[in-house]
Amino acid sequence: MDDTVLPSKLLSTLSQAADIISGHDFIQVYSHYDADGISSASIIAKTLLRAGKEFKVTLLTSLDNAAMELIRKNPAGCIIISDLGASYIEQLDSLECDVIVLDHHTAEQQAKRICYANPHLYGIDGMTSGCGATMSFLFSVAVSEKNWDLVQVAFAGITGDRQAVNGVKGLNVYLYEEALERGYIKVAEGSMIPRGHLASELYLSTEPYLAGISGNADGVAGLLDSAGIGREKNSKDLTENEKRKLSSLIALKLIEQGTSVQTMFELSRTVYQLKDWSMDAETLGSVLNGCGRLGLGGVGVSAGMGDAKNLTLAVELENTSRSQMMEGVLSLQKNGLSQMENIQWFDSSTLGFTGMLCSIAMQFMGDPSKPTIGVNRSEGTAKISSRATFSLLEKGVDLSTALKEACASVGGTGGGHRIASGGSCPKDKCEEFLSNLDMIIGKQIQGRADVE
Repeated sequence: MDDTVLPSKLLSTLSQAADIISGHDFIQVYSHYDADGISSASIIAKTLLRAGKEFKVTLLTSLDNAAMELIRKNPAGCIIISDLGASYIEQLDSLECDVIVLDHHTAEQQAKRICYANPHLYGIDGMTSGCGATMSFLFSVAVSEKNWDLVQVAFAGITGDRQAVNGVKGLNVYLYEEALERGYIKVAEGSMIPRGHLASELYLSTEPYLAGISGNADGVAGLLDSAGIGREKNSKDLTENEKRKLSSLIALKLIEQGTSVQTMFELSRTVYQLKDWSMDAETLGSVLNGCGRLGLGGVGVSAGMGDAKNLTLAVELENTSRSQMMEGVLSLQKNGLSQMENIQWFDSSTLGFTGMLCSIAMQFMGDPSKPTIGVNRSEGTAKISSRATFSLLEKGVDLSTALKEACASVGGTGGGHRIASGGSCPKDKCEEFLSNLDMIIGKQIQGRADVE
């Protein structure tokens, strides 16, 4: 790796991490269960396999106090935590085993003992310029330069964590330029038209979500008929005229829904084709994410490691996951969002897919002037997800700080990124949490307004 491109302190930390695993025969890996987390785990697992190490991968929905208890009880002499950990550095520091943390969420403190790599520690924004898969891949290359082919899986995490919607930045630029030069990725122009069999993809489409069309077979048929496109056509077979017609109709529908210009621009983002996979990076990220959301993360990790049988199964599972999520989207569209002064929220206890529904609602359903909050009370502790937009960040919104403060105010924990954050709190404290969060967001916006 080129020291002029990557911070020397990061390179030193990654080299230290490589040295640590060389001294262990078995490594326990913990990672998040979303696209970025599974991509990260797959990269680490493949790296350890190639290095002749035994390992076990455990995926977590979040790193909270309960998960920390599991980690404390684990007898492994070496633990790697990816796409998680930033909020628990002090507790991880207290463990007696060797610990490597490869995270990108808002860094709250430096580590005193463990090996901790996070873009924020080097002045790089982990929200836009380096995700868990980025850090896991850089660790992998520190172990061996022969692992450069795994940059393809890293791009599944980068796109899955939406770090390429406005072009790659920061550490991801280094991965992009090297992957391009080495022939592992190719770029193609993006489009608002879903890729694949159009009737199927439009029916399951949540990005874009088209009210009255997504999840509605008659609506899909009507859209294709209006564009003069046959029901069996694939996006790759469209003529230029058909592409223009369908794109225009989708754009008009989005404008009618009140979708922002920024979101419409992001829908046409660059496509990253992967050399060794029969799909682009975003599709691979979606496939891995589907496994995690269905509680079959092991299939996702094996698929991300390149196992053909599990990859085929993962593709099938993605269709199941997307169908289930569409049910949640349609229910959310029907019931709407509850509006407060500074935030909007919904209860996902019977829907699931809280974080993904949050993103869809923020982009295509709710009031764009307010952050969107999803609350899932289906288990003993309420799980919370939140989403904002870049325009809300410009107004002063910082969901990482807001979730941390609001969750803590009712005995919970929270954190993440300014634009997307999560947390947990006691179920019976949800209303108080929402009230406190509404007040905190209001103060953030007013504080920025006062400065301006």
